[in-house]
Amino acid sequence: MAGTFGLILAGGLARRMGGGDKALLPLAGRPMLDHVVTRLRGQCDGLLLNANGDPARFAGFGLPVVADTVPDFAGPLAGILAGLDWLAEQRSQTPWLLSVAADTPFLPVDLAARLHATRAAAGTPLACAASAGRAHHAIGLWPVSLRENLRRSLEAGERKIAAWTARHGVATAEWRAEPFDPFFNINTPEELAEAERLAAEVR
Repeated sequence: MAGTFGLILAGGLARRMGGGDKALLPLAGRPMLDHVVTRLRGQCDGLLLNANGDPARFAGFGLPVVADTVPDFAGPLAGILAGLDWLAEQRSQTPWLLSVAADTPFLPVDLAARLHATRAAAGTPLACAASAGRAHHAIGLWPVSLRENLRRSLEAGERKIAAWTARHGVATAEWRAEPFDPFFNINTPEELAEAERLAAEVR
């Protein structure tokens, strides 16, 4: 969607998967990250990847890679701040960041449009996705105008997305979870096996 840049959050430690980069695990013959990129690319002006460590391991995707600027793996909010900072410096005319998780390979193709419409209708500065009655706080719209407030909150120790967004006003866009949840995320080997089954159905 015009005026919106996509951020794929891949900065987690993947402890339940045994460590390493979940985003690079194979799913239906391709890296999981490739599925996310394919789903998101047509919805945004461009894409950006948040990951810590050597960025060269993602070179094949052709995306800018930004690391957290807040130390000690401060969670998704730190990745979102890194994305907002990059956007302010590199794409200063783009006012919106759309964040998604790198382990959600079945994202809806109307994600950006629905979030923008929901936020505008509610008159809030923020929006997040939901399905099956559960909010997905890391999948949402973020205005670059709030980045300094987010920086101060992180420096003060804030780590919970829901707590920070609630203070500013966040609208929730709900998606159906049938025939499958478009925000199905992969944290364990068992969930990766389930994603393989879902990928076959989606095809």
